[in-house]
Amino acid sequence: MHLTDHLEELRKRLLVAIIAVAICTLAAYFFSEGLFRLLMVPLLAAMPAENGLIFTGLTETFFIYLKISLLAGFFMASPIVIYQIWSFTAPGLYAHEKKYVFPFVFFATFFFVGGALFGYYVVFPFGFKFFISFATDFIKPMPSVKEYFSFSVRLLFAFGIVFELPVVTAFLALLGLIKAQTLAAKRKYAILGAFVIAAILTPPDVVSQTMMALPVIVLYELSIWVAKICARKEQVED
Repeated sequence: MHLTDHLEELRKRLLVAIIAVAICTLAAYFFSEGLFRLLMVPLLAAMPAENGLIFTGLTETFFIYLKISLLAGFFMASPIVIYQIWSFTAPGLYAHEKKYVFPFVFFATFFFVGGALFGYYVVFPFGFKFFISFATDFIKPMPSVKEYFSFSVRLLFAFGIVFELPVVTAFLALLGLIKAQTLAAKRKYAILGAFVIAAILTPPDVVSQTMMALPVIVLYELSIWVAKICARKEQVED
């Protein structure tokens, strides 16, 4: 195929993906309020019954619903988007490369969702109760809709990305770029790096950073085990 043919194919794939995201975003808007209520559950459970969220800008809640719709729409359309990416790249892959694509996509999705769920069900309840505990008779919690949305989505994405560590390790190990022995030898630097990454990805508080750093350390140990399995697999195939 000529370059113009590749560009035309890319244009078609992008157009299909964009249309799919747009349609799913439009559909998700009708459920945006319910989705935001679901996102608020951990916070409301930690707050006094008479408290709730506020909005300080006239259009604040409307744009939050739009952002929720876009995120939900992209998630709903992700199978179509992934298929378009696969259809465009598959012709250029070797047979031995193609066999790794579907497991990689599956486990990448699994660990990302697992990380987000860990943040929602474990970190959120504990973290919010900790922060709300600083309220007093003259200091009342009054988080805004915009502030809470930014905080929670950022934290969920951060946990999702961090939980991709075993998948990335497996990919690099299959390429022969890293070894389990190297990972084990660098363990102390990884522990330090876990807290540095947590400090960058999470809001600036010790609770969130610690609750992200600890799973990262566990995931690093899991990555060492994954790298060993991948190395054995490569030896068997050779």
